Amino acid sequence: MRDKTIFVPLAVKDPLAAFAAFAADPFALLLDSASEPGGRGRYSYLCVRPRRLLTGGSFADLAEALGKRRPVLPGLPPFQGGAAGMLAYDLAWGLERLPTHQPDDLGFPQMAVGLFETIAAWDHLTGEAWAIGPDAASLKAELEAAPSLPPRDWSVTARFTPDQRPEDYRAAIARVVEYIHAGDIFQANLSQRWQADLPDGLTPYQLYRRLRALSPAPFAGYLSLGGNAVLSSSPERFLALDAEGGVEARPIKGTRRRGAAPEQDAALIAELKASEKDRAENLMIVDLMRNDLSRVCALGSVAVPELFAVESFAQVHHLVSAVTGRLRDGLGPCDLLAATWPPGSITGAPKVRAMEIIAELESVRRGPVFGGLGWIGWDGAMDMNVAIRTMLVSGGKVSVRAGGGIVADSDPMAEYDETIVKAGAMLRSLEGS
Repeated sequence: MRDKTIFVPLAVKDPLAAFAAFAADPFALLLDSASEPGGRGRYSYLCVRPRRLLTGGSFADLAEALGKRRPVLPGLPPFQGGAAGMLAYDLAWGLERLPTHQPDDLGFPQMAVGLFETIAAWDHLTGEAWAIGPDAASLKAELEAAPSLPPRDWSVTARFTPDQRPEDYRAAIARVVEYIHAGDIFQANLSQRWQADLPDGLTPYQLYRRLRALSPAPFAGYLSLGGNAVLSSSPERFLALDAEGGVEARPIKGTRRRGAAPEQDAALIAELKASEKDRAENLMIVDLMRNDLSRVCALGSVAVPELFAVESFAQVHHLVSAVTGRLRDGLGPCDLLAATWPPGSITGAPKVRAMEIIAELESVRRGPVFGGLGWIGWDGAMDMNVAIRTMLVSGGKVSVRAGGGIVADSDPMAEYDETIVKAGAMLRSLEGS
């Protein structure tokens, strides 16, 4: 229990430089809003030296660890301490009746969440930064002593190898389409994986800096777990919850690459907006999210204020919708997570059957990829990404996974090509091309 909350301004304006000294710690987290400083990517947070660490357990355990709600200070970024870290996709095996789990070849925990009394926060819209918490003064001194980052070094590279042949992945897509025509599901998000050796002379944090440069994203982040690391350039918010119980989900479904020229970019946006397939794919996940939120939101509060909006990022255009609601009285962020986990945009619909098919067709566990990185504040507020565009470093290897929503009229070749587009920045960050 903290005695008091204090805050002091920080002179250091670069979260990347501030975090560098902690990037190899046994547990350290940078929630890095690398784009959209005036929008959803407004705040970044540095969380180091947790008071307590949860590396397993359930959402109920997480709720118990957070304890009773505490007020936060007005006029500062919304996260001022609390729980922050990673929730793996595979937490679903404790929530639903699912088939035997695939092998785990990477060794990440299903949950890696720290409880933090003192954190650093940046407001990229105003340019202000603070250390917040009982030890704010000592954290400020430590962060302001951090040296500037050296230039990114692209000289050390390595090549990725896919886990399966392209024709085998396309055959798995065709199998999903067969399940759809048989009436099992409407959609499933099937992914493929690439792996490479992390070369000598390149640290995971240096690799993250490369990824961030190629693909800045509003819900990016870097989590150090000692020898393992999670590197995310996610554009997708899974759930935001305010202290008054207002909920927002922003599922992404529908993708086009960025064009080489403005005219080509505009044509690709128009194509995405007009695509009946992509709109249907998006609408299925919107309906799934409405259903999930209705399990814990007040009757009549679930709404869809935004449907089929196009959002553009460094590498791709996405079709994005918003689903909102108001949490029922007496429920909190961990109840919301338990009712909606894992994110519907990376499972399919109906969710449980889609996950069964994914487990059949993907040979190893997803781990942190397609889970989430984010925070839950002392006041019950929360912001959690969907860990897409996310790289894993484990045992000296780098793993990359990308997928897409397979529907009845999916073309296996086109779906395969879409995964290459989505994985492009991650692959290039290591290959240097």
